[in-house]
Amino acid sequence: MTIHQTKPFDGQKPGTSGLRKKTPVFMQPNYLENFIQSTFDAIGGVAAKTLVLGGDGRYFGQEAAQTILKMAAANGAARVIVGQGAWLSTPAASNLIRVRKADGGIILSASHNPGGPNEDFGVKYNMANGGPAPESVTEAIYARSQEITEYRKLDAPDIDLAALGTVKLGDMTVEVVDPVADYADLMETLFDFPAIRALFAGGFRMRMDSMCAITGPYAREIFENRLGAAPGTVAHGTPLPDFGGMHPDPNPTWAHELMAEMTGENAPDFGAASDGDGDRNMIVGRGIYVSPSDSLAVIAANAHLAKGYKGGLKGVARSMPTSAAADRVAAKLGIACYETPTGWKFFGNLLDAGRVTVCGEESFGTGSDHVREKDGVWAILMWLNIIAARGQGVAEIVADHFRTYGRNYYSRHDYEALPKDVANAMLDDLRGRLAALKGVSTNGLTIESADEFSYTDPVDGSVSAHQGFRILFEGGSRAVLRLSGTGTEGATLRVYYERYVPGPDGLAEDPQEALAPVIAAAEDLVGIRAKSGRPEPDVIT
Repeated sequence: MTIHQTKPFDGQKPGTSGLRKKTPVFMQPNYLENFIQSTFDAIGGVAAKTLVLGGDGRYFGQEAAQTILKMAAANGAARVIVGQGAWLSTPAASNLIRVRKADGGIILSASHNPGGPNEDFGVKYNMANGGPAPESVTEAIYARSQEITEYRKLDAPDIDLAALGTVKLGDMTVEVVDPVADYADLMETLFDFPAIRALFAGGFRMRMDSMCAITGPYAREIFENRLGAAPGTVAHGTPLPDFGGMHPDPNPTWAHELMAEMTGENAPDFGAASDGDGDRNMIVGRGIYVSPSDSLAVIAANAHLAKGYKGGLKGVARSMPTSAAADRVAAKLGIACYETPTGWKFFGNLLDAGRVTVCGEESFGTGSDHVREKDGVWAILMWLNIIAARGQGVAEIVADHFRTYGRNYYSRHDYEALPKDVANAMLDDLRGRLAALKGVSTNGLTIESADEFSYTDPVDGSVSAHQGFRILFEGGSRAVLRLSGTGTEGATLRVYYERYVPGPDGLAEDPQEALAPVIAAAEDLVGIRAKSGRPEPDVIT
């Protein structure tokens, strides 16, 4: 063991999904080491513990994995289970922590952000339940990072992470495992693979865009090998350190190749995409895009059709910015529905306590109690199971859902990489005017209430304040504003617009047109475009 002297770095504060910075920042001498040692110290050390390690294959991932292995050995860990090639999708890592009863895990990913020498990198610690560290732990990590003076790292050669099997690193055991097998086996226990296999055998066509990211190997094994989808169903299926220059974020803007194919001639029956680390998903039918909020609601309404959920749902949870479409399903099913802050870690207590079965976020994340992360491939399989069981296409399923529950028109507008002082000043101004907004009318809408969202966890009583601004209009429309915690530079302002139409009329409008009054009202009230200097959002979903 070698003890290395070091000094704190500013800004090593984990966000909603770990610490994310530009790759050159992580590559600075001692930067990664400081954060990992701070993490180990904050969780009470790793002596005699078992950890899981892996990531999405982005640039610097293998080098980071070697560093973490040597640090774990020097800190007395008993075993580290690492995905072959340092690969593990985030949901697969969560599953591996749970099935191997590990004490925790380290995931190397910046999720849906670009990868490469000058792009993004990230490190996240997951707890023994397989879920992201709660705020109490991330705060402890940050506090330790600001006082650290030394770290421990074993002087030893690199491990061959391409070779499956078990080797020793000092006194610690390193177990290199197939990153796909355990996860694929889990999926077979949850979904009706014979019914989906019959769907493909009958000529059903699918396009899965893995965006040169981690789900490529998972998608090929599950969709092509186990379910019999035609070879080539999985596009961009080889994970690359720079994601092939793609932005691995599964939304209509960045997954434009898939969108063009699904709206073109001879389109497949079903389309899907996933992100850098495999925890997000986008669902597309022939000529129809399904918003993440609607996807969550459809899944909640139909989950009983999958064998792993045939007993029904215990409850549903959604992040505050996600539309209330799932709330309407929960009400009809007579089950609980929880509104949490953004960040999958807020679902963890609800899942562990057995209060909910299915969770979702508008940021293309959906999952269930099978792991403690959102899960892109799981969501795609759920849709395939629903299609097979109902004998309907995506457009028919969505239309039936709207006829039954009404439609929550919904859209997110992102203003990316704003100067932080500009973004903070805009929201500070709104904060100062919240109390006076009740009863104000603009663009034909009257404000029912306005607040800054605060969440009290119903399981442990912890409070998370300052979680975004809500402007609620009479009749169910609303605008939500919050700063994202997943970027690596500047500030990304996310603005969410929602309008409920009960039907039967008005269920087939263009979302941006249907939302126009809400968008105009928010602009009048906040002055987003004027204050940001941006004539329009960078991304609309």
